[in-house]
Amino acid sequence: MTTHNSVRSKSQITRKAPSFRALYAQALPSRRSGSLFGAFPYPTKISPEAIALFIAAHTEPGDTVFDGFAGSGTTGLAALLCERPSPELRRQAKELRLDVKWGARNAILYELSALGALVGNTLTNPPEPLAFSAAAEQLLNDIEKENSWLYEATDPDGNKGTIRYTLWSDLLRCPECSESISLYDGCVSLKPARIHSWFSCPMCKHKCPVDDTERVVTAKRDPLTGITVSQRARVVARLYGKTGKGMWSRPPSPSDKRLLARVSTTPIPDNVPNVRIPWGDLYRRGYHQGMTHLHHFYTRRNLIAFARLWERTCSFDSTMRDALRFWLLSYNASHATIMTRVVAKRNQKDLVVTSAQPGVLYVSGLPVEKNLFLGLRRKLATITRAFSAVHGCTGRVEVRQKSSRNVELPDQSIDYVFTDPPFGGNIPYAELNFLNEAWLGCPTDRSEEIIVSNSQSKTLGAYRHMLTDALGEAKRILCHSGKATLVFHSASAAVWKALHSAYSDAGFFVENAGVLNKTQGSFKQVTTTGAVKGDPLLLLGTQNRRKPENGSCVWSIAEALRKEALTLEPAEQTQQRLYSRLVGHYLIRGEQVPVDANDFYRWHEDQEMHRVENRVAA
Repeated sequence: MTTHNSVRSKSQITRKAPSFRALYAQALPSRRSGSLFGAFPYPTKISPEAIALFIAAHTEPGDTVFDGFAGSGTTGLAALLCERPSPELRRQAKELRLDVKWGARNAILYELSALGALVGNTLTNPPEPLAFSAAAEQLLNDIEKENSWLYEATDPDGNKGTIRYTLWSDLLRCPECSESISLYDGCVSLKPARIHSWFSCPMCKHKCPVDDTERVVTAKRDPLTGITVSQRARVVARLYGKTGKGMWSRPPSPSDKRLLARVSTTPIPDNVPNVRIPWGDLYRRGYHQGMTHLHHFYTRRNLIAFARLWERTCSFDSTMRDALRFWLLSYNASHATIMTRVVAKRNQKDLVVTSAQPGVLYVSGLPVEKNLFLGLRRKLATITRAFSAVHGCTGRVEVRQKSSRNVELPDQSIDYVFTDPPFGGNIPYAELNFLNEAWLGCPTDRSEEIIVSNSQSKTLGAYRHMLTDALGEAKRILCHSGKATLVFHSASAAVWKALHSAYSDAGFFVENAGVLNKTQGSFKQVTTTGAVKGDPLLLLGTQNRRKPENGSCVWSIAEALRKEALTLEPAEQTQQRLYSRLVGHYLIRGEQVPVDANDFYRWHEDQEMHRVENRVAA
């Protein structure tokens, strides 16, 4: 590991001619697959294999990498993968003609959140995989043996079975006959599966848009706070279970109601955090009505099951306890809460169950209650494989739960920086992480969160100022010849301007630019109007080698980039990818990005229309 208490000698600073230009010349894929990526769900993650290519190309074995916005620790994982490159990683490096030396790298990661620090430290410094798997099996078997009744059910033939998941449904008030009808009965049809935007009352046959129907609200005494709360009323719509190896589904029965009645009288464990949700930018008055505390995100059944599992982790030593809690939390927010949902997919006979939407705290009108014991057992295999992939590596990864605005490292002590800072107001990480951090008892210090946020009264100017501090620290600890690769995503020219000001004021200059092609976008990248597909990559250096250029019309530059992309694969010719390249064009020249994504897309569509009209006229 590089010594941190001394300035490098000239021989240490000297590097061979760089071979990493190919990393920025084309869109590099970042696949959302594999055990390391799937071990823990975290917003806007980049695959560690993709980052490993950058680390291997920009550093030598023994070098130290820094990430000031570590998230779930993927930069640390990537550093470890340089020691154990897969055949695919070697193939990619060879294909790109990267002159890399595979071998152990070290990493120092700064992460503000307790959740990210736990995840990053556990993944990069895992326990012995077989010992972990045995401990997890022991914990799960003990709790399931005592609580298997929670998910008992009979199949359609009356045989004893196990619930896989329960589909709940909001109740709607028919505007014509005033009857309470479940959303499932009024809006769902099967074979093929559809969730209709129109409500059809099975009682009076009235039809109207779902948005014109009233959600039924019920008032009840909260078992933890003792306060009466008004929340959306829900009923069980359908059960999905298994008997032996056979899968089945059916409507709710009287025995299901008796089971739920038993659950309703079962005491909630004392270790459940009775904490108020510090709502911010993600609160929606509609589907979050009456959801004031952590436990409101759970059915009572799953709250009991999760709390008993969590409590049992205290019987293990600290290292294994952290790993077991990592495992439980990897399933918690995405699958154990009522944010789990169903979707209607083309050509499917029934609705398909899926996880919570990433990047939001959305609760649908058809929430799903999964069997935690079954789900955690499936997740155990993925996590054990992830631990096995890096356990025993000689490279050292240190995770510090601290703000990257005050880095406790000496000047010029880091060889390379790879970082993925928050994208303005795109993802409020602290608010998202609260559902997991409440169980850890350590919520994120939001005063240090670098974000644009109305709820936190953090303007774009405040975001720029805080980001400048963080990038200034990265510049300070970076060795004289070191580089920094920064991944960023925004559809707003104003946010790009803030980023440009931040890294410029910190003393960085853009030497090259490229695109990281996430093969599956985040929820906001998929659904937000004007979203950008592919995250621009910026290679930052500390010396400005660019000569000023005469400015050209933005649309002339855009057209030139479009023509240039005609020689590339079709994915590079999309308007989203072209906007990413336009961003890179301006930043690499030290200029501000002049247009938002939406304005660029409108120009691109107009140009396409004109080209079609010209071809028809010809």
